[in-house]
Formats: sequence, structure tokens, C-alpha cells
Amino acid sequence: MVWPRALSKAAGVALLTLAAAVGATAQTHYNSHIWLGARGGVTLSRMDISPSITQTMKTGTTGAVTFRYAEEKLFGLVAELGFVQRGWKEQFNTPEEPSPLQYSRTLTYVNLPVMTQIIFGTNRFKGFVNLGPEVSYLVSEGTTANFDYRNPTAAEGWPKRPRQYEHLAMAVQNKFDYGITGGAGIEVYVAPRHSLTLEARYYFGLGNIFHSSKADVYSASRCTSIEVTLGYNFRLK
Repeated sequence: MVWPRALSKAAGVALLTLAAAVGATAQTHYNSHIWLGARGGVTLSRMDISPSITQTMKTGTTGAVTFRYAEEKLFGLVAELGFVQRGWKEQFNTPEEPSPLQYSRTLTYVNLPVMTQIIFGTNRFKGFVNLGPEVSYLVSEGTTANFDYRNPTAAEGWPKRPRQYEHLAMAVQNKFDYGITGGAGIEVYVAPRHSLTLEARYYFGLGNIFHSSKADVYSASRCTSIEVTLGYNFRLK
């Protein structure tokens, strides 16, 4: 019959017209940009460990090459490949029991965060929020101490109160780490294709660096860190 074929042709034309209209609307309202850049800065980190230890924030450095796909209005995706230093610094000295002992551990990771980015602001000045998963792999670790941390209880000035110390000489047993990272920042466009960013970011690790079975000493040993970085970005498209 003729009418089914005519109907199918009409439906095909209608679908093509609708697709063209949607495409035109998308091009009108969503102008995508592709950016390549780099960022670097400082970290403040500590361990979420159980049984707990007395510690303070440890400083380190971080840097990355960044790739961003961004819609002009509100939405973007960010992927980075870089390095980050995490770890912790033991706190021995207290008003009640002064101690000269010092110990810190530096863990250097190659990391890959992939984040969703929410963008808001004007053409020259924008704010953004990033959130997504991060995976990382330990490439080196280093310990700084002014005592023999392999036999810490024999050190002069070792605290008299009970204190966990097994981790001091324990090498990282799980080099692969994963977690959630998120932050907020500002972006200033210094030229149509050039911008500078300032961002503060928090990382919450979900993996343990030490074994955590019931037979092990520590049931949790997760990295956490704060990063403050300055970045430069160049728009490729």
C-alpha cells in the first residue's frame, strides 16, 4: 500500500528535521571548549588511622597536567595526571611531657583524578566546584627521624604514656590507593584562550596503606590531604 510508505517517509523527514533542530539548538546554547594546562602547589596531609596516633599535618608538594572538556555555561569534565606527596608527622611533644623526638613519613604517589566540574560566573571571572574519584600508586616513600624508629621505645625522650609505634618502621603494604577528591576554586581569564586558576581541594582515601585484617595491628590506615594549587590553562578549541 502507498500510505504506509508515505507515512514512513514523513516520519523519517520529521525525525531528521527534529534532529537538525536539536543539533542547531545545542550548537546555539552549548559551545564546548577543550583546555590543556598544568597546576602545582602545596599539600597538608595526615593519616586516618586506627588505633589512633598523635600527629600533626605534614607539608608536601603536588603537580599535574590537566585536561578539561567544558560546556560554556555550567558543566565540565576534568582529568589530571600528576604526582602528590602525602604522609604524616608524629607529635611527641606535649606540655605535660616534653620530648625532643621528631618523625615524619613522606609518601609520593602518581595520581589520576577524574572529576565532574560545575562552572558559574562571567566571561572573565568564574567559580567552579570539582568532585570525583581518584586513583593513585605509590612510587616512593621516605622517613625522617632523629631517633632509631626501628627500636623507638629505647629512644631518650620516648613518651611514658602508652603509644602505638608499630607503624613507625612498617613499610607501606598496599601501594595502590583510591578515594574521593573534591574542591572549589576561581578561574580568571587573562586572554580569550588563557586562564589562571586557584583551587583548594580535599582528598579522602578509601584504601589502607597497611594490611587491615583482624590479625593485623591497624584496622584502618587511610591517607587524607588538603591541596592548594595555582594553575595555568590554554584553550585548544
